Amino acid sequence: MKSILFFVLIFFSKTVLSGTIDPKVSDSEYLDYGSKFNCVAKIKGIVNKENFISSCVIISDNWALTAAHVVKNSTKTEIELNKKIFEIEKVIINKKFKLEVMGRNDIALCKSIESFNLNFYPELYDGKEYEKGKVVYICGYGMTGTFEEGAIKFDNKKRAGSNIIDGIYKNCLICSNLGGTKTKLEFLIATGDSGGGLFLNGKLAGINSYVFCIGKDKKSKYGSSSAHTRIKDYLNWIKENIK
Repeated sequence: MKSILFFVLIFFSKTVLSGTIDPKVSDSEYLDYGSKFNCVAKIKGIVNKENFISSCVIISDNWALTAAHVVKNSTKTEIELNKKIFEIEKVIINKKFKLEVMGRNDIALCKSIESFNLNFYPELYDGKEYEKGKVVYICGYGMTGTFEEGAIKFDNKKRAGSNIIDGIYKNCLICSNLGGTKTKLEFLIATGDSGGGLFLNGKLAGINSYVFCIGKDKKSKYGSSSAHTRIKDYLNWIKENIK
């Protein structure tokens, strides 16, 4: 099992890119797998007069989850799904979230005026089975590249891959590419993947939040780890706000 080493936290504010991949695996496999996650959509808008693009997970006809740091201070928010734009009328950011505190309570709800009308919405993981050591599947939009070169380009495409949960740190599920046991489609989030989903046994178990690594290289190369806001810890908050 991969171990988490002493690290320097590197926080990707605004957007975390579609993640970095194993250089020995064809990118087409990650793109093909990403296309299967219909509930993962693109979220975009304006923050401080600048456009942003990131990821979100649609969980019901009118609601989506994303990372709080993506939509914090957004003056306009939209979700793009299947080339259609859905206007967001309400954004609810967890009250405990603070931009200056990396990864803590990094979760937000977005309400669409119009129904997303998907045939399937992911069930929220209730955490009855402990997550550590489990194989998970991660999806999002953003920059990409291999673990050797890091996240170096943005092509506006959705990718998905797999990883193993190393542990839990401050309400976040932790994955890495530090070595040890590796999955077939080893994947790590990068800038632009923020707000996308981490899935366990077909259920939404985490929201992509941030990446940390040894040293100052923040391109999701070998030696990096990722943090995903743990859905289990926010189930009541989600249910109370969307009921």
